[in-house]
Amino acid sequence: MRNIRLHQLNIAAVLLCTLAAGHAGAQTPAAKPAAVKPSTGFLPPASSSAHVIDSIAVVVNDDVITNNEIAARLRSIEARMKASNAPLPEAADLRRQVVEAMIVERAQQQLAKEMGVKVSDQELDRAIGRIAESQKMSLQDMRNQMEKEGMPYATFREEIRNEIMMQRLREHEVDNKIQISDAEVDTYLAAEKAAAAEQVEVNVSQILVSIPQNATPEQIAARKARADEVARQLRTGADFAKIAATYSDAPDALKGGEVGWRDANRLPPLFSGELLKLSPGQVTPVIRSNTGFHLLKLVGKRNAAAAQQASAVQQQSHVRHILLKVTPTMTAVEAKRKLTELKERLDNKAAKFEDLARLFSNDASASKGGDLGWMAPGDSVPEFEAVVNALKPGEIGGPVETPFGVHLVEVLERKSDDQSQEKERNMARNVIRERKMQEATEDWARQVRDRAYVEFREEK
Repeated sequence: MRNIRLHQLNIAAVLLCTLAAGHAGAQTPAAKPAAVKPSTGFLPPASSSAHVIDSIAVVVNDDVITNNEIAARLRSIEARMKASNAPLPEAADLRRQVVEAMIVERAQQQLAKEMGVKVSDQELDRAIGRIAESQKMSLQDMRNQMEKEGMPYATFREEIRNEIMMQRLREHEVDNKIQISDAEVDTYLAAEKAAAAEQVEVNVSQILVSIPQNATPEQIAARKARADEVARQLRTGADFAKIAATYSDAPDALKGGEVGWRDANRLPPLFSGELLKLSPGQVTPVIRSNTGFHLLKLVGKRNAAAAQQASAVQQQSHVRHILLKVTPTMTAVEAKRKLTELKERLDNKAAKFEDLARLFSNDASASKGGDLGWMAPGDSVPEFEAVVNALKPGEIGGPVETPFGVHLVEVLERKSDDQSQEKERNMARNVIRERKMQEATEDWARQVRDRAYVEFREEK
């Protein structure tokens, strides 16, 4: 049975969840909030005869996390771990990990709201529709499946809304601030040419013992001692997945620290250098980064296809399109119906493509008759590229829906061309950006957590 909760929202390129967003332990806050919002899960005060069914567990800035929310998250995670046969840590350790993860989520959600990051219901519906398509299910079938698994559909919608908000927040706070110089690109390309032609991929699991921002020497020493204790337990035969779920401060802790397959060249050198020394099954020594102390397990190693050389020949397509954007007044169904009518006119030679593009297309290319110029593999989203690849020159395809809207596509001509030097440099920039994003995201997530006012309430 497919577990809908393990959905993959294809939003953004993603970061190495592994070494990202190290969650700091609870710290003394710098300042208290002006007020705390009342919990919606409360009945009248205890002095009355009413029975209290919920209580505050943690105050995060001007919001609260209730014990019922924590219990619900625990049930969900326990069910997922049991379904995947992952070893469960002790109840107290699992609760501590869950509470810390919820604190980080809540602090980031608050920041997103403060900055005015919003996701409309129309955007949310389209994202959920794409999730259902990726599961090869109708929307109603997916709803029914979630109800069977015990997840209310309303809860699922809010989880997806929060995921989109967090992605947009990271784009604003992290992605858009990353700068890459020409010198960095030159250095990377020189190293690539000197490297062996055959690349290596590694399957990695990790344990992260994080260090708080502006930590004192005593705090750093305490965290190092914790990492050393973890290393000692691993050396004496402890199960890595269970130890990760118990001790790790990384987001993947509750998955047993599983990171998955990664291109070794795209990992920070600090980690790839140690991992490539290992045989599968072995664990690195404790590695210190600016985020904390890491222990990485090499689960597996394999040869990846060598990167395509800059002189390699690739096929390019000269493409034009008509785009109708999906809006509150233009649904995807209506856009497809309209474009189907336009395609019939084109098939019957009753109109010219460039004229219809100028009249109806919602894209900046409309003034050029919909002309997008020459496109190489990877220049467009997969849905659009699949249609382009299936067409012969002179053929019109679609309507096809992408995250940008609904398109009618025509391939004008094709050519085989050497990959340009600029293309090679763009690829290098993407790799460098991915590396920088990983570290920048770790720093940003830790700063958001450390700036948050957090107060733990004892359960009465």
